[in-house]
Amino acid sequence: MWRCLHHPQRGYYSKNIHTIGSRGDFTTAPQISEAPARAIAAWASKAMRFHQTRNLIEVGPGMGILSKQVLKHLPITLRFAVKLHLVDSSPTLLTHQKNTLGKRAAYHTTIHEALNYCGGNAVIFSNELVDAFPIRLFQKNQSNWQEIALIHSEKLTQEILLEPLSLPKSSIFRRDFPIGQRVEVHDSYRKWLRSWFPQWHGGEMLTIDYGNLAENLYYRSPQGSLRGYLLQQRVEGSAIYQNRGLQDLTADVNFTDLIEWGEPELQYDAPRSFADFIQPFTKPQDSQLLAACDHFMSLRQSPQNLTNLK
Repeated sequence: MWRCLHHPQRGYYSKNIHTIGSRGDFTTAPQISEAPARAIAAWASKAMRFHQTRNLIEVGPGMGILSKQVLKHLPITLRFAVKLHLVDSSPTLLTHQKNTLGKRAAYHTTIHEALNYCGGNAVIFSNELVDAFPIRLFQKNQSNWQEIALIHSEKLTQEILLEPLSLPKSSIFRRDFPIGQRVEVHDSYRKWLRSWFPQWHGGEMLTIDYGNLAENLYYRSPQGSLRGYLLQQRVEGSAIYQNRGLQDLTADVNFTDLIEWGEPELQYDAPRSFADFIQPFTKPQDSQLLAACDHFMSLRQSPQNLTNLK
């Protein structure tokens, strides 16, 4: 998954993504409505004042549209004082970000670099970041869990089951599942998170992504949630192993894991649905996004959640 998404020469995000939105492979909320930006701006204003910092970091900013909208909706006294930092490893998306924000932002390839620039005190937000981290995939058998690995060539990709030496740290293995259930663990995100904690001395972090708490994450999903997106079409099953580096790959986020992985350094507000988060900041023109939230929530119990880390 890392190779498909982030390989320097052949990865989807590093080389092959051209745009986000109707002309790309997938669309995110900021392409539909400014309601998320209004909600994030209100949260960020309060957080920056409380922690007495002007540093605002977005990790994985895509085209830069969300950050531009957030700046627009900050109180005017803060709008021109804030120091905006964008963190992204994709050269292709960096070009879009600079075209969108120009000199209004500082650009970094790692969060370590951004935090060092900020002196460790910053307010951080992300939208659909965690789901793009490579996952480890497991399947339940009669007595334990087995990890799914791949053998692949230019013409064929085949799944094999391994006996893991040890399971990664995840709340999902405490749940009772039937034989054959598949689950994903964003272990690479856990390692990334822990790698920069020592540099973060103060602030708050807002994580917006699709997923759920562990007890509801795989409701009616015996094959797990790993999937791809290509030309606005959802790709599942063996098709995710085709078009390597040319399509997005993603999996739902376990918010119980996010909470536990941040302990004991972080204190958490309870996760809320995306619809609840943006509702106070919606306008009549935001009806399309609210309708999409209702649609997704009717399909599955709160598939898009957010969590606020302090």
